[in-house]
Amino acid sequence: MQVAGKLVGREGCVVGVDLQELTPSLEMPNVKSIVGDFTDDLVIRSAMDALGRKAEVVLSDAAPKTTGIKATDRAKEETLLQSVVSTLPNVLDKGGDFLMKLLDCPEAQNISNDLRTSFDRTTGIGLKATRKGSKERYFLARGYRG
Repeated sequence: MQVAGKLVGREGCVVGVDLQELTPSLEMPNVKSIVGDFTDDLVIRSAMDALGRKAEVVLSDAAPKTTGIKATDRAKEETLLQSVVSTLPNVLDKGGDFLMKLLDCPEAQNISNDLRTSFDRTTGIGLKATRKGSKERYFLARGYRG
């Protein structure tokens, strides 16, 4: 949120949702933090009220708490990804962009494939900073069709 707040400048607005309060808090006038679960409709409504319109960009760094049990972790990942994706029609403006963290698994691949039909351009991204052996990657989608 801090980086996004700097990128959008004084005229832009960043609204973040997290299960826990940010510590230390961000003292940036264009950044608003909401504590709550983004799968809760009231939390999404609060975020949209704070933003004042649909978002031009949605960034999702959400990740489930893993258990080490592959089937359970995959199911949690799929449920979380579906929750993020299901909010897009309500929060992302037409033509907007979406960046989502996901684990490299068949369930995430299925959701990525489904998203490709809603955007003009999509790509998977692996970051150099990601730990070796990590299945974490990002999915970038540009030009939301609504």
